[in-house]
Amino acid sequence: MNGGTAAKTAFVLAGGGSLGAIQVGMLRSLTAAGVRPDFIVGSSVGAMNACYFAGQPDAGGVERLAQVWLGLRRRDIFPFTFSAALGLLRHADYLVDPSSLRDLIERHLSYVALQEARLPVYIVATDMQGVAVTLSRGSAAQAIMASAAVPGIFPTVEVDGAPLMDGAIAANTPLWLAMTLGASRIIVLPTGYACALEKPPASAVGRGLHAITLLIAWQLIRDLERLPQEIEVHLAPALCPLNVSPYDFSRAGELISRATAASQEWIAKGGLSRRATPSDLAPHHHRLAAVAGRH
Repeated sequence: MNGGTAAKTAFVLAGGGSLGAIQVGMLRSLTAAGVRPDFIVGSSVGAMNACYFAGQPDAGGVERLAQVWLGLRRRDIFPFTFSAALGLLRHADYLVDPSSLRDLIERHLSYVALQEARLPVYIVATDMQGVAVTLSRGSAAQAIMASAAVPGIFPTVEVDGAPLMDGAIAANTPLWLAMTLGASRIIVLPTGYACALEKPPASAVGRGLHAITLLIAWQLIRDLERLPQEIEVHLAPALCPLNVSPYDFSRAGELISRATAASQEWIAKGGLSRRATPSDLAPHHHRLAAVAGRH
C-alpha cells in the first residue's frame, strides 16, 4: 500500500494488554455492519489482533479471535514460575520469558509471513532512538513480539539486525502511519484505559501496563488534535467506566460483550459519520463507590 488516488479505509488497533479483548467486540460490530478496511495497522496487543484479523478478515475470523481471548490466562503471557525466577537472575534486563507468548502467537496464526495475510497488515514497533519502525514483511510472530516488547517486562526483539521494542513508545503512532500509507478514512479501535480502578494494580508488571495504556491514550488525543482535517477519522467507543486492569486476563468475555454492544450502539447512532475529537478520550475521574470492582 503506497497511497494513490482511490479512497482507502484503514483500521488502526492500539495497544493495551488484556484490554485488547475490547477490540474483538469492536471488530465484531464493524464486520457485522459491513465495514471493510483496505488495510489494518496494529501496535502492541493491537498488533496481535491486527494480524489475526488480517488472516481471516470476516465474521468467522473475529469469532476465532474471540475464542483465543476467551481461552487466555495471565500465565499464558506472563509465566512467573520458579524456573522463570531463576532465569531472571541470569538476565536482569527483563522480567518475563517471552517464549510462552511466542508459542501462543504461533499456535493461533493462520500464516507465517506478514505478506501472506489476506488483508494487508502493518505492524508498528520502536527502535532504540524512539523512532517508529513499520513491519509489513517477514515473520508475523517476530513482528508481533517486537511490537509488544514492553521495556523492562519483555526483552527487545531483533528484526533485520535492529533491536526493537513496544510500538507504544514510538514518536509516530499507528494513526499517522495509516495516513502515510494512504488512508483517507481511519477507524481507530482503542483499548482505552482503566479509568475506574479503586487503586493502582498491585504488581510491578500491572502498574507498568497501566502506565502504557495511559501513554497510548494521550498519544491518541495528541494525534487527533493534529490530524489534517481532510482525513476522515472515527474512534470506536472506549469502555467507560472501566475497572479492569490491563494485567487482568480473567474478564475477556465481559470486555468483548460490552465492546460489542457499545460499538453497535455507536454505529447505529451515526458514529461512522462523525469525526472523532480529542474529548472522546479526555482524562476524567469516577466516583469509586459507584464503580468499585476487581483489579
